[in-house]
This record gives sequence, structure tokens and C-alpha cells, in this order.
Amino acid sequence: MKHVETKARPGEAAQELPTVEVTLNINGEEYHLRFDSRVTLLDALRDHLGLTGAKKGCDQGACGACTVLVDGKRIVACLALAAQYDGREITTVEGLTDNGEPHPMQEAFARHDAFQCGYCTPGQIMSAVSLEAEGRAGTEEDICEFMSGNLCRCGAYSNIRAAIRDVVSEGNDASL
Repeated sequence: MKHVETKARPGEAAQELPTVEVTLNINGEEYHLRFDSRVTLLDALRDHLGLTGAKKGCDQGACGACTVLVDGKRIVACLALAAQYDGREITTVEGLTDNGEPHPMQEAFARHDAFQCGYCTPGQIMSAVSLEAEGRAGTEEDICEFMSGNLCRCGAYSNIRAAIRDVVSEGNDASL
């Protein structure tokens, strides 16, 4: 159990803001935090806990770079208030490894060169893991449809789909 006390960011006025106390269960670790009630889950992960795998892309829920799993379901963390996830199981890309071994989806992304700049890759992988676990990766059309919330500015979509097909066809247990 880790206690994290957060402070105002540089440049913020030292005024009384409504704060909340939450317990976030992230990647098997329990964190007790106190922060401004307006903090998003993405900002709690990145700014308060140093888990920088989820990226801040559009900050509007449109690009999927901040995708994480909550209770096994994917969400865009930039639109979620951290206080809403008190006590819930949160998995970030950092939590996919098993005793230092990459998740089968991470291995497939590397094998198929399913990234170029890599900025969207953590969100793509988290969505792909969820997609496979949901059983929605049966066809190329399904993969395209259910991954459509994750954008790749570099255009690595064909390699991303190949990585997902690879994991699904091998029958790897890529679910959490």
C-alpha cells in the first residue's frame, strides 16, 4: 500500500480546491491518493504516480492513446475522473508483463512492427488486449470496427491488425 500526497502544480494559485481521497488499485498495487477532485484518471496515472505508458494525445477521448483497462474493460482515461475509479482494478500497459515477460500482444506488436513513432502503441495494445478478451477479433472487419477508437498518425494499421490476428489465430490466452 502506497500513500501519495499531491501538491498544486507550478503556476497554480494556492487556493482551497475541493479534494478527494481515493484508493486506486493499479497493476496489482494499491495507492492511496489525495488530490483535486477534478483530476482525470490519466493525470493521476501520469502526473501523480509516474505511470507514463498511457499517453495524452487529444485529451478529448477521440484518439485512444490513453486507453487503460478498468475491471477488464477498456476506457479512455482522459475523460474519466480518477475519483470515479476508487477501489476498481486498473491495468495500464506497464501492468501487462508477467514476471518481466511481455504479454503475447506486446510480443506480436514487436514481431509485426505494429508501430512507427510508438506514441499510440500503449493505447493500441490495451485496446487490442481488451478486443481479444471480449471475443471481438473474429474477422478483419471486427478488428477494424472495434479498434476504430484508437488512431495512429503514422498509419501502421495493417501491421496492428496483423499483430492482433496473430495473437487470436495462435490461440494465445492474451486476456488478463
